[in-house]
Amino acid sequence: MLRVAVVGSGPSGVYTAQGLVQQSLVPGVRVDVLDRLPCPYGLVRYGVAPDHEKIKSLQNNLRTVLEDERVRFLGGIRIGPDALPAARLRELYHAVVYCVGAATDRHLGVPGEELPGSWSATEFVSWYSAHPDSGAEGFVLGARSAVVIGVGNVAVDVTRILARGAAELSPTDMPQSALTALAASQVTEISMVGRRGPSQARFTTKELRELGALPDTEIVVDPGELELDPAYNDPSGLPAANRRNVEVLRGWASAPPRNPASRSIRLRFFLRPVELLAGKEGDGGGRVDSVRFERTVPDGHGGVTGTGRYEDIDAQLVLRSVGYRGVPLDGLPFDAQHGTVPHLAGRVVRDGAIAPGEYVAGWIKRGPTGVIGTNRPCAKETVTSLLQDAETLLRREVPEDPLVALRAEGLTPVEWAGWQAIERAEAELGASLGRGVVKLPDWASLLAAAARTAGA
Repeated sequence: MLRVAVVGSGPSGVYTAQGLVQQSLVPGVRVDVLDRLPCPYGLVRYGVAPDHEKIKSLQNNLRTVLEDERVRFLGGIRIGPDALPAARLRELYHAVVYCVGAATDRHLGVPGEELPGSWSATEFVSWYSAHPDSGAEGFVLGARSAVVIGVGNVAVDVTRILARGAAELSPTDMPQSALTALAASQVTEISMVGRRGPSQARFTTKELRELGALPDTEIVVDPGELELDPAYNDPSGLPAANRRNVEVLRGWASAPPRNPASRSIRLRFFLRPVELLAGKEGDGGGRVDSVRFERTVPDGHGGVTGTGRYEDIDAQLVLRSVGYRGVPLDGLPFDAQHGTVPHLAGRVVRDGAIAPGEYVAGWIKRGPTGVIGTNRPCAKETVTSLLQDAETLLRREVPEDPLVALRAEGLTPVEWAGWQAIERAEAELGASLGRGVVKLPDWASLLAAAARTAGA
């Protein structure tokens, strides 16, 4: 029996598990899906915006895999020098596949970035998604205007959440504390800013159009900024997705003014952040109060160049959304330039040679690119490599049941029954608040709920 550990229960990890148990080349495969959190599904649970119920329903597909009798979910297991060493994990399984994503965010690298009121979009998403590691709060407190730096789907998500009213967010699984804070928010103007042009924006057209469907919200687009883009007047040479984005923006820029709205979203382009500026002493107490941008123009090679002209945009809340980045993993090689683990078709490469029995899939393999579905072919490639190596991998003896060995190490994994108990507790919490399912927001409540398994 080939025993495989998959580290990470997000889409890439679950697709890897699915590929392993649904193939016929190597019979008798058993997969343990390990996660440091007591909850499965990774960014589908903790990264997809709570008002995107259709995408969040992907959890049902992932659930089907994790409920397969050949797959076992083991939550609450950290891999690292202060927890379960990677070398020890490798001893317990024939193969280990790391599907740990990209755990941190990129920085702007400009003065004032660390001012109070300046956050990464990742921190904001973790807060409204009830990630148990999120200790941050007070995002919108005292803020009248917000700047979101970046023009990808995450930037659109956080912009949309800032603009939504409490009545629209209440039916979601957003934690009560975040819902209460957003309901009291005084943010009425949100600027989403990109350093390049609309034809190079990374958001999808579907996400972009959702901004225009927000009630009581005005969308403002400066036609002069759009016209700086060489592809604006003739987008025919663009990929279809980029062309549709330009068409939507052109429509908004040329639309007649709407009736006055409570909130406005301004989509800005060709502006590069150069400094975050604090408010005057006694007016915000050193908190960020505006962002200084430099006007950019196309350089003719797909990039932009500065013009030496500057503009300050008011903001007591700044969210940077300029990409994710992988972090080094205990016991594995790491390519610091790309934020990935070196590999060959998913096989980990250490000191120029393939490391037997160690594999990667997902963002830690290819970098933070693509959408959820991109993880399927990525996982398939890694699974194919692993199965090709199966004959060699099976020559090494491993424990008959790695879970027994994990418990002997002093670990108490949250198994599937524990996760089901968390789901019941979240349904009960929502019912008590007059809402639907409401997420438990911290480690203590999650672990307490997991302990209340059936019959416990």
